[in-house]
Amino acid sequence: MAKQSSTPKVITKKHLARVERERRQTRLILAIAIAGILIVIGLISYGYLKENVFLLNEPVAEVNGEKITTGEWQERVKLQRVQLVNVYNQYAFYQQSFGFDYSQQMQQVVSMLQSPDTIGQQILDQMINEALIRQEAEKLGITVSDEEVEKSIQENFNFFPDGTPSPTITPTEFSYPTFTSQQLTLYPSTATPGPTSTPEVTSTPDTSVTLTPTATTAPPTPSPVPQPPTATATAYTLEGFQTQYGDMLKNFETYNISESAIREGYKSELLRKKLLEEIAKDTPRTEEQVLARHILVETEEEAQTVYQKLTTGKEDFAKVARESSKDTGSGANGGDLGWFGKGAMVAEFEEAAFSQPSGEIGKPVKSEFGYHIIQVIARQELPLTDSQYQQKKETAFNDWLTARHDEAAIITHDVWMQRVPTEPGLAIQ
Repeated sequence: MAKQSSTPKVITKKHLARVERERRQTRLILAIAIAGILIVIGLISYGYLKENVFLLNEPVAEVNGEKITTGEWQERVKLQRVQLVNVYNQYAFYQQSFGFDYSQQMQQVVSMLQSPDTIGQQILDQMINEALIRQEAEKLGITVSDEEVEKSIQENFNFFPDGTPSPTITPTEFSYPTFTSQQLTLYPSTATPGPTSTPEVTSTPDTSVTLTPTATTAPPTPSPVPQPPTATATAYTLEGFQTQYGDMLKNFETYNISESAIREGYKSELLRKKLLEEIAKDTPRTEEQVLARHILVETEEEAQTVYQKLTTGKEDFAKVARESSKDTGSGANGGDLGWFGKGAMVAEFEEAAFSQPSGEIGKPVKSEFGYHIIQVIARQELPLTDSQYQQKKETAFNDWLTARHDEAAIITHDVWMQRVPTEPGLAIQ
């Protein structure tokens, strides 16, 4: 049997250098692998953060330095789309259940939902206005408490824990004008010379003639407050309200709409109402109104013929109006338009009516609808009805808001156009 040698193996410097070189290569490869993994993780994390944090915090608009973030705006756009879907479903339900034809209204909703940029622009404009309102309210010390928001939500669901409020109707008192004998001769058909409880146009004139000019009409205020489609006027318990409210929240949560966004909508609406009352507190409760009648014809030649008949005393105004006026609504009533204030008629008509002496038949006035022959019966400072007074306050507030918008430092970032939500949509069968 051969005897094994006990002489140790000699490790040379060359061998040690090779081992060290292999060790360094292994560490380098491992470091590169780890770095690659970290880069991939970093890119994924950045992509997630950009989509869910950075991008959502980027502004779509700035109002006097206050940012409206992408996330806030997108949430409100989705909220508006949910409301439109609910409105469509309500129309569909009533059409199927009761046979009502709501096809036109349903198509309007579909058109809106298919125009995401339009909804996006509307909500952006609305949120800019809300920022202006919020900033002004803060200057004036106007606030809305959480309790007020909660009460508004409950009332929107027709839940009144302290009992349903009973509306109090206070009739508006009017100071009726006293007609002269000449005016009574001109206007014999009027038993009571003053306006009724609603001193608005008493006839049913052609809307193309008597429409309020767009520039002087306060536009309806869009409400961000979600309307629950199942809410009814039936009284129910706190638990019942909480169930309905919870169901609504679950519905919105499926579209990543938070409760805070919903409550912010209610808060903004309450803040607007409070600021409106402050801004419009000096709105007068009376206005100058005119009682007049008119005859509308197509051409200047017709107008001159009618004018000559009336001014020479050959024809009765009411008779000619019934026979010749293109405004068939007022024409049936002898041309009577009742009492109206400024902003109720087209501009050319209004200017003539408020500058023309009472009792006279004015020369023909041209508007986009034809030629008007106007007779002013009386002019009087009259009190406004509740609805008229509220409309005047809305107009005053919207005028203030427009002026404040023009003065404000508002920056809109066009990037919003690439970020408009298109969901939810309609599942039309």
